[in-house]
Order: sequence, then structure tokens, then C-alpha cells
Amino acid sequence: MSATVPAQRKEHLDTLAIVLLLVCCAFWGFQQVLVKATLGEMAPIFMAGVRFIGASAVLWLWCLWRGIPLWQRDGSLWPGVLAGSLFAMEFVCLFSGLQFTAASRITVFLYTAPLWAALVLPWFIPSERLAPLQWLGLLLAFVAVGFTLREGFVGGQTPQQHWGDLLGIGGAIAWALTTVVLRTTRLTRLGAEKILFYQVAVSAVVLPLLSLALHETWNWNLSGFALGSLFLQTVVGAFASYLSWVWLLGRYPATKMGSFALSTPLFALLFGALWLGEAVTAELLGALAVVGLGITLVNRRRA
Repeated sequence: MSATVPAQRKEHLDTLAIVLLLVCCAFWGFQQVLVKATLGEMAPIFMAGVRFIGASAVLWLWCLWRGIPLWQRDGSLWPGVLAGSLFAMEFVCLFSGLQFTAASRITVFLYTAPLWAALVLPWFIPSERLAPLQWLGLLLAFVAVGFTLREGFVGGQTPQQHWGDLLGIGGAIAWALTTVVLRTTRLTRLGAEKILFYQVAVSAVVLPLLSLALHETWNWNLSGFALGSLFLQTVVGAFASYLSWVWLLGRYPATKMGSFALSTPLFALLFGALWLGEAVTAELLGALAVVGLGITLVNRRRA
């Protein structure tokens, strides 16, 4: 696989894309709860930095094994650094915000990213424009996700929850801008591995430095649970799932992929229920059905 051969783009999601997106979203929903559970042993930015250092090493070994070049000059350096910086900022917001609010709650705000991307991308890529019915589907999916956590929105909020909400929105904007950079610069001509390497490698440099600047405690005396959490976050989360996402982003419409991403908060609620023993209500199941309807509308073919 060449790192410089442009991907053949498709206008609609096929079965392979749908299956990969659902698997990724399910794991990301689980991962938010996993990160929240690990914060008791590791400072947030430090944990994110360790995760991306490991992911950079795994990805480099993968590319070495596959014979995929990473270091040739192709004019992608500065767009790559920009995408990597935005990617790092997303995880600064996410991991920091998890200190102040529930994993399921911050995930709702984080996954408004498709709405931000849908607002910006059509200015650069006319084919990303949504028809009115598709906009309705996207908004239905978002409203359904918000409805599942309505008690958190209308109830009394502490200042810590407020900061978590703001950081979640900041992470969403950073994610959306990363998508815009990936779709509108020279990065579109690269393979998924090199694009992801820019993101994880820049994060591996930036996040430990930021952790030091914030005077976080670097705890290396970790339990088996924390080590297992880091392994899953690194190999499955920061390597396999993100490589799949970037590969899909190079071949399928970002706005339609984004509608699937909105199912992640619901997966986070489900895994939270299984892990923490929280009840799965009829309202949650109804929200899942509405999200499914929204996804169907967004992926509806135009006449």
C-alpha cells in the first residue's frame, strides 16, 4: 500500500463501512468509561501522552512491516502538523473534561463534532452538502443523544460539570477542524497510515510537554487494571480504531460518517450501565431507535 496513492472515493456508505463504523463507535463508547475509571491512577494529560507514545511506536512498526514509507518529502508536513495539533487538542479537552463530568455526558458534547464539520466542509467541498432530509436526519440523531441525558442538562449543575461541558464542546470543535484539514489539504493524497502517524506522533510530543507544564504527577506505579487500560487505549483505541477511521474518511463522505459517530454516546451509556450497574431505561432504547432513524435519513440517496 503506497502512502501517496489517492483513495478511490465513494458517495455512499457500503456494508464494510457501516460495520467498521459501528465497531469503532462501540469501542469508543467503552473507551470513555475506561478512561474515566483510570483517572484515579493517572493524570489526564499524562495518560493521553503515554497512550500516543505507545500508539506512535505500534504504528511505526506496522508501517515498517508493511513497507509503508513515512519520511519521504511530499509537501504534507505543515498540514500534517496542523492536523496533529488539532488532534492533540481534542484529547486535551476530552481527558481533562473527564475529571469534571461523567463520561457519558462529555461524550454527548464531544460528538457534536459532525454538526460543526457539516457546517464548515460544504464551503470547501460542494459534494458534502446535505439535502434538507439529510439535515433532518443529522439533527434527529443529535437530539436523540441529548435527550438520553436530559436530566443532566436541566438539573442543577456544579461549576465542575460546566467546565466539563465546555471542554467537551472544545474537543468537538477540534475534532471537526481536524476533519476539515484532512479533507481539504495535501493530506487527502496520503494513505491512512501516514495521516494517522502525523496525528499520534505530534500528540506524543505535545501532550507530555503540556503535562509537564501543568505540573501533573507522573505515576508509574500502576495496577494491572491501569496497565490493561493503557494497552486497550493504545493498541485498539489510538492505533486500530483511528487507523480504520482515517482509512474510511479518505473513502467515504465525512458528514455521513459523522452521523454514525453520534451513536457513540449511547454506547457509552450502555457500557456505563453494564460496568456501573446503571439501569437501561425504555427512554434509552427509544433514543437508540431515533439515532438509527437519523442515520438512515442522512444516508438516504438523493433522487
